[in-house]
Amino acid sequence: MNINQIAELAGVSPAAVSRYLNNGYLSAEKRQAIAKVIDETGYIPSTQAQTLRTKKTKIIGVIIPKIDSDSISQVVAGIGEVLNKRGYKMLLANTDNYDEKEIEFINTFKQNIVDGIILLGTVLTPKHKKALKDLTIPYVVLGQQTDISTCVYHDDYTAAYELAEYILNKGHKNIGYIGVTEKDIAVGINRKKGFLDALEKHDIKLPADNVKTGPFNIDNGYENTKALLSQNKNIDAILCATDTIALGAIKYLNENSIKIPNDVAVAGFGESKPSSILSPSLTTVHFYYRECGVEGASYLLDKITRPNIPDKAMKLGFEIIKNQSV
Repeated sequence: MNINQIAELAGVSPAAVSRYLNNGYLSAEKRQAIAKVIDETGYIPSTQAQTLRTKKTKIIGVIIPKIDSDSISQVVAGIGEVLNKRGYKMLLANTDNYDEKEIEFINTFKQNIVDGIILLGTVLTPKHKKALKDLTIPYVVLGQQTDISTCVYHDDYTAAYELAEYILNKGHKNIGYIGVTEKDIAVGINRKKGFLDALEKHDIKLPADNVKTGPFNIDNGYENTKALLSQNKNIDAILCATDTIALGAIKYLNENSIKIPNDVAVAGFGESKPSSILSPSLTTVHFYYRECGVEGASYLLDKITRPNIPDKAMKLGFEIIKNQSV
């Protein structure tokens, strides 16, 4: 069964069948007739033939830093929603937070495998920027602000500033902070800076020992909460750069019978699934992760069909979720 036979059975031209298969414009009557024949015959178009004819694979490469993350899964869900609606497939590449693997996948994807790339960025090194600039296919960066391409990112600085203000206004003055590597501009630098600037506004001088750094995992929260409290017995709140880190902090506090929030308050970022079912529930920041995926994928597909549209930077908002842990 081929396009010509489908066209003959549907009473339309082969060109109409081609437009149908490539999501082009067709009258409702012709679209219905073609769909009926395809359904009755079980016809499946040849992907290879379509690629040779259109020079398009209808596949988008999506590079993510890790797969076991609530925030990333929400972004990917948003991307998938757009790709599915517009007839594209997703090729997912998980780097396990290895910078070099991100660059490897960028270079792999540019070998005519995909029509475009979405990079969920954590670190954008000069090597990353060079690899991206060398691409001849459209690409979008999500989660980090950059001037080399279209990007969709979150207002991490203001979110951290306002969350710190909220903690201060609840009466906590001796606050510890557990962050991540400053190679990650959004989470490692902007969230920390927002926190520190809020304290400065309130004329609070933070001891150097009150700031800790570690990886994006529960152990970071656990071990650095232990370190914070061993070095400063007066700490009455801990702000963590992610909800995952906050879970580690809560684990340590619970194991040591330290009451939350009466003895030590805890807050995070991301509004992860566990944040609302914890007891007490975690005060956190809701970022619009799914919308980030939707906006990034929508722009990328527009760029594929209209290569001359200008790049843009889109900053998304946030909402502080005032739960019981502060």
